[in-house]
Amino acid sequence: MMTPMPDTLFVNARLLDPATGLDAPGSLLVSRGVIADHGGSLGQPDAAEVVDCAGAVLAPGLVDLRAALGEPGAEYRETIESAAQAAAAGGITTLCALPETQPVLDDPALVQFVRSKGEATGSLSILPYGAATKGCAGQEMAEFGLLKEAGAVAFTDGTRAIASARAMRLALSYARAFGSFIVQHPEEPSLARGGAATEGELATRLGLPGIPPAAESMMVARDIALARLTGGHVHFAHVSTAEALELIRRAKAEGLRVTCDTAPPYFDLNETAIGDFRTYAKLSPPLRREADRLAVVAALADGTIDAIASDHQPADPDDKRLPFAQASAGGTGLATLLGITLARVHGGDLSLGAALALLTCRPADLLGLPVGRLERGAPADLVLFHPERAWKVESGKLPGKAQNSPFDGRALEGKVLGTWKAGRRVFGA
Repeated sequence: MMTPMPDTLFVNARLLDPATGLDAPGSLLVSRGVIADHGGSLGQPDAAEVVDCAGAVLAPGLVDLRAALGEPGAEYRETIESAAQAAAAGGITTLCALPETQPVLDDPALVQFVRSKGEATGSLSILPYGAATKGCAGQEMAEFGLLKEAGAVAFTDGTRAIASARAMRLALSYARAFGSFIVQHPEEPSLARGGAATEGELATRLGLPGIPPAAESMMVARDIALARLTGGHVHFAHVSTAEALELIRRAKAEGLRVTCDTAPPYFDLNETAIGDFRTYAKLSPPLRREADRLAVVAALADGTIDAIASDHQPADPDDKRLPFAQASAGGTGLATLLGITLARVHGGDLSLGAALALLTCRPADLLGLPVGRLERGAPADLVLFHPERAWKVESGKLPGKAQNSPFDGRALEGKVLGTWKAGRRVFGA
């Protein structure tokens, strides 16, 4: 039986809760794994552990809307335990896992397995997505009701687009019936097949097969039409182009049930980061032109984008040590999620509160979760960070097993000092 934790009193903190607009110096008390109180000055309970925050920001633990894990089936790339270590170092306390494991999460027992493995880490709640179609093959619908009952938070085929319009229509209708939604990888497969970089001058100069940006906007346009037809809720993942964002903006104005997220590479990097065939910067979707990057930044600022997700895709070194066109797409993103997002704060594009909302309460609200806020009675999932403290991303020295960071060598301001899960410290710098 686990020994009850003593109370913890955080003092000299900058309390920041985007859900309520709280941004003030003060203290926060944790008791029995939940937030008991917070305010300008709190008395110290007997036997409470005191954490002096020395003016650093104390905020809700981050809620990561999209990450791939190696386990089950590809533990050579990453295990749930190694992902939990990287997440804790990045201030992430809740993570939504894609279903494209081996086997695919189209079976309720597998969904329960991943959830329980997450809880066993003691540091990370892993909320699996259920496969939208059996085997993520895009044909036969998975058992939405059974998967949701087992703990699936929504449904997706992960990094594979649901290409069939009929299948997507059925999926949206089924998800609506179960009070859930579909997460779509917005890329028209026949246009993207065999591509390695965004179609254009750079891809041509490097001799790389291109993926036209229209592959994203075409799928977004189709699925907005299907959301209108079915009344279902479609969520577009890692949106990366100006045209797709404008379509989403209009759909929201129309009142359709359409939401989206993006990931740090698409507002921090552009296609030039692939440089001299740099495979760590080979992603899916591919890095875009500078105009698209600026459009993503603008959509973060105006509220079109609902969340920032890590889009964590661990890869084995051998999968990246290949010619660019053959190398695996994807980059690790757990440990760098907060730091890259804060770069937009330092650049003047977002306020600190708005940036944190995209990482905490907004994804939590999308999923209907009671996390991502500093409310009394809420789980004491917390991150303490210094928004100006500098550090450098160095592949090979990142926490966790996966090291394939597209931000390798990037200098950042904003360092996680500590992470707490249900009041228990799970990371300390």
